[in-house]
Amino acid sequence: MTTRDENTSAIGRRTLLAGSAAAATAAALPAAAQAPSGGVDATKWSPDYVRSIAGTLEVDTAADCAKIVPLNHTGKVTYWYVGPNEADPRLNHEIDAQFFAAFARTYPNITIEKQSFTYNDLLDKIRTAALGKSAPMVARLTLLWAPELAAKGFLQELRPEDVGYSTSEFWPGAMKSVTWKGKTYGIPTNNETMALIWNADLFEKAGFDPDKPPATWDDLVTYSRTIREKTGKFGYGMVARRNAGNTPYRFMPQCWAYGGGALDEAEARPNYDKVYLGNAGTKAALQASIDMYIRDKSVPVSALTNTQAENVDPFIAGNLAMMISHPSEYAVMLDRAQRLSGEDRKTADAVIAKVRYGLIPQGPARRAVVFGGWNAHIFKPSVVAGKHDMDAARAFVAFMTGPEWSTKLAWTTSNPGHTRGFRTPWMKQRIEQIKFLDVTTSMLTSGIPFPVIPESAEIMNIVVPDMMQNALTGRMTAAQAADTAAKQVKDLLSL
Repeated sequence: MTTRDENTSAIGRRTLLAGSAAAATAAALPAAAQAPSGGVDATKWSPDYVRSIAGTLEVDTAADCAKIVPLNHTGKVTYWYVGPNEADPRLNHEIDAQFFAAFARTYPNITIEKQSFTYNDLLDKIRTAALGKSAPMVARLTLLWAPELAAKGFLQELRPEDVGYSTSEFWPGAMKSVTWKGKTYGIPTNNETMALIWNADLFEKAGFDPDKPPATWDDLVTYSRTIREKTGKFGYGMVARRNAGNTPYRFMPQCWAYGGGALDEAEARPNYDKVYLGNAGTKAALQASIDMYIRDKSVPVSALTNTQAENVDPFIAGNLAMMISHPSEYAVMLDRAQRLSGEDRKTADAVIAKVRYGLIPQGPARRAVVFGGWNAHIFKPSVVAGKHDMDAARAFVAFMTGPEWSTKLAWTTSNPGHTRGFRTPWMKQRIEQIKFLDVTTSMLTSGIPFPVIPESAEIMNIVVPDMMQNALTGRMTAAQAADTAAKQVKDLLSL
């Protein structure tokens, strides 16, 4: 068992390691913190402010779309996206169906041929289809993928103004993700931020205030270890699976908090020409993960193969105290509990009653969260099979990215990409219906987008998880794993 002195020493080493990086970056504001317009004031951003503006704007989606493409237009759109799956709450499936039904009522003469893929399959499918000139006309893709597809020449230039909206009505961090060499190739549909989720009962049993999360990442390590020692339960739901988006979405906030990064994406004006994976901040964050996984054994051994989906069942069974995820996780837990019976159902209900959400911990440099989300893209006619109906595609994108459906499609999961969505009556309904939504929304101004370069997906989904695996399996020290990853990125970018 680790002694209190050993733990204090480890925290001291991490803080010292992060110190130089923190000094260089503490003044830098996340790109997402730059204020959009759309009738919202990011300088006042807080749960109370978001509640105060919700429900203050009426929207006529059909009228907005009609200004771009007549409602009697006849055509067809092929569309690929990551649709709801069996792990999603039923509400997501219902809203997905409502979206397509509403579009059909608005544009009764436009046919939608849609295909849904898993997150881990869609990018490879898109790459192969575009090379074979059989890409869809429209796709909804995560922020991480846009630079690569734009650089390869697959995407049509597309600005919010092309579908009747203003660029200023979208978060600058989101618009950055669809911009490549000064040109815009897509429109944000939703913006994701996450929060720390914890079991207040396990906190109390371990001697912590049940209603207060760990303030810093060093505190999280301490909480995780103490919960393991005093309750026998796992403290933190670490995710380190290779080639899974869940991994960077949970490690990078920790990495940025200590002053690290993949490149210089956390700086106020990143140039993506400096590799931060080998810096002191990244090594400190990686050491904190090693301390939890190897030294304290306070996270599940299966973290090496887990995605966030594998954390939910242990959490509602009362065997896991903390995890990072979306507001939708609460709805997922409710759904899972309803499928249980007997003692399992009683346990799940008791845990859900003790669920709490709070801000992701801060570090020596900052508090951070991935400024994630999804964008709507139109592919160039040259990579699309058959006739390309640009007006039908624009009508579909205008419908999807307006204040109404950018809000409704994000119902359980995230935030509307269109900032006018925060002022709609649907946002007011969401706040009332989706517990803890205001907490994750308040993390928006701490959001940092992944590097806007074609190699970003490989760096985040392969290099970063490989770095974690090298360290967590003991093949390398934190310094060796970080330096190896930094070299891989330098070689990949030829820096």
